[in-house]
Amino acid sequence: MGSYQYEAVNKTGETVKGRLEADGQDGVIERLRGMGLMAMDIKEVKESSLFGGLSFASKVKLGDLSLFSRQLASMLNAGIPLTRALFTLSKQVSNANFGIAIMEIARNVEGGMSFSDSLRAYPAIFSDLYVNMVSAGEAGGTLEATLSRLSNQLQKDKELRDNIKSAMFYPVAVLAFAIIILFGMLFFLVPIFVGFFPADAVLPLPTRIIIAVSDLVTGYWYIFIPLFILFIFAIRQYAKSTVGKRQLDRIKFKIPVFGQLIQKSVVASFSRTFSTMMATGVPVVQALKASGDATGNTMVIDATEVAGEKIQEGSSVSAPLEESGIFPPMVTHMISVGEETGDIPDMMDKVASFFEEEVATMTKGLTSLIEPLMLIIIGILVGGMLIALYLPIFTVITQI
Repeated sequence: MGSYQYEAVNKTGETVKGRLEADGQDGVIERLRGMGLMAMDIKEVKESSLFGGLSFASKVKLGDLSLFSRQLASMLNAGIPLTRALFTLSKQVSNANFGIAIMEIARNVEGGMSFSDSLRAYPAIFSDLYVNMVSAGEAGGTLEATLSRLSNQLQKDKELRDNIKSAMFYPVAVLAFAIIILFGMLFFLVPIFVGFFPADAVLPLPTRIIIAVSDLVTGYWYIFIPLFILFIFAIRQYAKSTVGKRQLDRIKFKIPVFGQLIQKSVVASFSRTFSTMMATGVPVVQALKASGDATGNTMVIDATEVAGEKIQEGSSVSAPLEESGIFPPMVTHMISVGEETGDIPDMMDKVASFFEEEVATMTKGLTSLIEPLMLIIIGILVGGMLIALYLPIFTVITQI
């Protein structure tokens, strides 16, 4: 997607200037037409001169977006006009790219565009979920409350992701450290030991295997490095494909121990988003779809799409979600109770809080469990290699 500066005319004949991100000039024209504007002049803005070729998506974090939403809500509650609040925040944010985007959004709003449409021009920063909730808040006259809920939602999402990252970080870091140690031994330690062994010596099988691997790695490292890079690239491309993503999402739920952690985090994200969207007045079908998309899990996305179709046919909310088999019984039961009491947002908020606590508890438990386990694995790998190298020495001593 490229960035385009435009000049357009609204329904009252006033000239509106602003900036949009779209796929080509035709995309800009379609987007403007959807906003009720007629394009007069469109010019592409070269992003490389401003941002060094970096996209907004690589820069704006959940924490930045949460803080922006909270500050904007506070300023609107204090009676500050939206455009003035946006111009002020564009100068206060620590992220330069984000500040430029907010400035352009403020100009678009000042030119007559709605706030939600202005946000929609930056899909790399503001997700469909964010834009849809802002749009609902504008329509219902509850923009301040909506922004506050969005801020809380984003903060909860950040905490959830941080918990998952902390659970994954230790084993990945230790595994990387173990691989570095093993390759260091193969490159430097094994050749030293080989020099001690007589050329006609009959070595034990484990020692011969270690020496063969060392010779292979040290002699053909220039082949293994590009092969490893190619393998990583192929995995990433497969994960991005539709078939690959579906397959990986199924595998994630089946991973021992970590599968439960991932599933609970997905359910927590879905429940929190669904609660927030329903509380801001978003229709249930639209809220379900947005909540499924927010998880990023194809299994949940498919389940919510099917549920949306059945709800439009007259089904309850809980029944199709229960039939999908993706959601724990607690989730569908609480939704059913919410339907009976007319308070689905409150029920889903409780479900989200429960699963968020479960994720936090599991994260702490996994960290304490994985730490000694990884040390044992490293000990076995390094110790096994050393024993294999010392075996010939032990054999000679025994024979003597």
